[in-house]
Amino acid sequence: MGRTSDARQRILAAATDLFSRRSYGSIGVAEICAQAGTPKGSFYHFFESKQALALEIIDLQWNSQRGRWQAILDSDGPLVHRLKDLFAFTVEVQTASLNDAGVVSGCLFGNLSLELSTGDDPMRQRLRTIFDEQVDLIRRAIEKAQAQGELSVIDAPGAAKSIVAQIEGTVLFAKLFNDPGQLDQLWANSLRLLQVADA
Repeated sequence: MGRTSDARQRILAAATDLFSRRSYGSIGVAEICAQAGTPKGSFYHFFESKQALALEIIDLQWNSQRGRWQAILDSDGPLVHRLKDLFAFTVEVQTASLNDAGVVSGCLFGNLSLELSTGDDPMRQRLRTIFDEQVDLIRRAIEKAQAQGELSVIDAPGAAKSIVAQIEGTVLFAKLFNDPGQLDQLWANSLRLLQVADA
């Protein structure tokens, strides 16, 4: 059982690394197994297909990231402080990627969304659900701040969607230019969107 579990985890780790650095379509099962150090035949013992593997990785990544987002956005203190912490976490992830691998890997969800936007319905639907959840987490935080008199912004759902779009857009630029510094404008842009001053 231990060896079986270990082989499965190695496949997940190898595929996560490859999907973070390369296009999904360019990666085959044989390459994943080679990097994982497992026989190709064992892959289908654990996963029905490359798509099934990718869907599990997407869920694992989001479960981990959602925990961080919730911890930050549900914490005490003014919304501007919590959003600043959320953006700092985003910068931290991209900076760690640059330090560890020499490249800014970007957002796995965003990378896959761009590649799969015209096909692969199960993965595209799962990615849409994740972005909807991200928007909802920020929307709830904005509405709480509205109720406490912190914000005058009226359209909480629209503001939340715009903030998620800004995060994804600036992460895309950070990946394109291989520079986490591209994220520096995220905070100032979001303050203007929410019509509040820095705190």
